[in-house]
Amino acid sequence: MIQNRIKYKSLFFDLDDTLWDTYHNNKECLEEIYSDYNFGQYYSSFEEFFNRYMPNNEMLWTKYRNHEIDRQTLILERLLHVLRPMGIDGKEYALKLNRDFLQRTTKKTRLIEGSINLLEYLYPKYRLFILSNGFREIQSLKMRNSGLSPYFERIILSEDVSIQKPHKEIFDYALKNTNSRRTESVMIGDSWDADITGAQNAKMDQIWLNPGKLEAKGIQPTFTILTLSEIKEIL
Repeated sequence: MIQNRIKYKSLFFDLDDTLWDTYHNNKECLEEIYSDYNFGQYYSSFEEFFNRYMPNNEMLWTKYRNHEIDRQTLILERLLHVLRPMGIDGKEYALKLNRDFLQRTTKKTRLIEGSINLLEYLYPKYRLFILSNGFREIQSLKMRNSGLSPYFERIILSEDVSIQKPHKEIFDYALKNTNSRRTESVMIGDSWDADITGAQNAKMDQIWLNPGKLEAKGIQPTFTILTLSEIKEIL
C-alpha cells in the first residue's frame, strides 16, 4: 500500500551504488591501473586481479562500518591484498596507488540508471541530502563531476561525526543538522546493513534499492524497489 505522498519532507540518499555507479566506475579505474602499472605480468588476467580485490574490499568496508578497523587500515589492506602476490608489501607504494585510484574515481560519471530523472522529479518537492560513509575529499568531487551536486542541499559524511552507517548516531546527527523530523524523513539506499538496518535503528523509514532481489534479513524495510524509477510511485 502506497503511503501518503506528502508524508516525507527530507530525503536522505546513500551515494555509492544508489546514485553513483560505484561498482562499474571503480572496476573501470582498477582496469586502468592494472594496465598502466603493468600488473598483467603478475596476474593471468584483469578478472583474476579484480576478483582478488573485490571480496576483500567489501570485507574491509564491513569492518570499517563496524569500527573494527580504521580508515588507514582499510586503504592499505585493500591494495596490499593484491600487491603482496606481486612481492610488494610497502606502505608508501600502497598509499601512492590509493591516491591514484581515488583521483581516477572522481572523474568517472556513470550513474545508476534513472538517477537524474528521479532527482529532477524530487528536487522541486523535497529537501534532498546525501548521507554517506565515503571519504570527504572524494565524494563531493564525484558528485560534482557526475552532475549530482545541484540537486542536494548538503552532503553528510561519516567522517563529520567519526561514526559510520549503520550506527544510529550518524542518522541522529543528520536529522539534527538538517533540521529534519524523524517522522518526515526517509533513508534511500542499496546497502541492507548500512542504509536499511541503520535507518531502522534510528527509527527512520527506509526505501531499499534491491536490484539483485536479495532476501531481507529478519526485518522488513518500509519499501523495497528494484529500480530508482519506482520511487516516483512512493513519493
